[in-house]
Amino acid sequence: MSECVMIVTGESSGELYGSLLARSLQRRLPGIRITGIGGERMKAAGVELISGISGAFGLTEVISSLGTLRLTFNKAVGALSGDRPAVLVLVDYPDFNLRLAREAKKNNIRILYYVSPQVWAWRKSRVKKIASLVDRMAVILPFEEAIYRESGLETEFVGHPVLDEIQEITATDRNWIKRSLGLKDDRPLMSVLPGSRRNEISRLLPLVPAVVREFEREFGDFQFCVPFAPNTEMGHYSGGVEELRRMGVTVNRGESLKTLAASDVAVVASGTASLQAVFLGVPIVVMYRLFPLTYWLGKMIVRVRHISLVNILSGHEVVKELLQGKVTSANIIGELRRIVKDESYRGKMLASYEEVKRMFAGKKASDRVAGIVMEMAGWK
Repeated sequence: MSECVMIVTGESSGELYGSLLARSLQRRLPGIRITGIGGERMKAAGVELISGISGAFGLTEVISSLGTLRLTFNKAVGALSGDRPAVLVLVDYPDFNLRLAREAKKNNIRILYYVSPQVWAWRKSRVKKIASLVDRMAVILPFEEAIYRESGLETEFVGHPVLDEIQEITATDRNWIKRSLGLKDDRPLMSVLPGSRRNEISRLLPLVPAVVREFEREFGDFQFCVPFAPNTEMGHYSGGVEELRRMGVTVNRGESLKTLAASDVAVVASGTASLQAVFLGVPIVVMYRLFPLTYWLGKMIVRVRHISLVNILSGHEVVKELLQGKVTSANIIGELRRIVKDESYRGKMLASYEEVKRMFAGKKASDRVAGIVMEMAGWK
């Protein structure tokens, strides 16, 4: 049997999970060959990249990326035939990965789907489709396990991979983290995480200078940092980045988690960062802005009341969510002011964080998924 595993990711968060899984596999099986689709983090983790990630989000963004997606898909299909991996690990990214699963199934390659698409929010009919194509499912949210088990698919809640990185960060001195980021360790930090996808950053980054100016005017003792995801093409945002640097804002790439860990309060784009903030105990306000047509279509088909994971897991609003037209500097500052000045409000938020953290207690996602891969491949 092939001693090769293929890991396929499509965007920044999935690529992080893929890199953590690759490292766990290598610790257990030194010398194992891992190929896949990913970015800088997966390459640094020793993955032989077939192609770079070409994730797109939303109707207009997908249309503009079709050529790149088709080329990437063809490379992946070729690698399935050429490498014949013992296990294909598909990380989220369903429209691409389920097509690839069909090709793998034709070649009798074992398939593990790691990180479920949000079937609980929209298009639940995909559960049957996924169950018909993959051999096992590893989910990262506690309520997802029952959804797939009803379909007969062998499914396990493995915990959330963001905890793997966070456990290392929380063992590090917070002042040291600040100094390593070029920040002063004797001043509180407000950070803004504008997302990882190009369309997110383009819509949210222009707001940041006004937020910083207004917050600094009211809370002059704070310092500021804006981190970008490691796969971000910084040249697209050079104007906005230079403006921030002229204002004294620290800008970095690939240090989002460290920045969040050092923060006293943060503004984050909806996504993985909102759950990272929970595990790190950082009060946040969540912002979310899509192309208007994409948002309008989403409202018609999505069946959830909240968009941030902390609110979804809690079942009520723990952190403020500002959507579309409500994403303004005035609204963001209003919520930040409440977090900083209202101890009772901040305390309730952090208490709700503890409830969410208990849902993931004792879980080590990357190690468990590596174990599942080895079971599927028949490796001891």
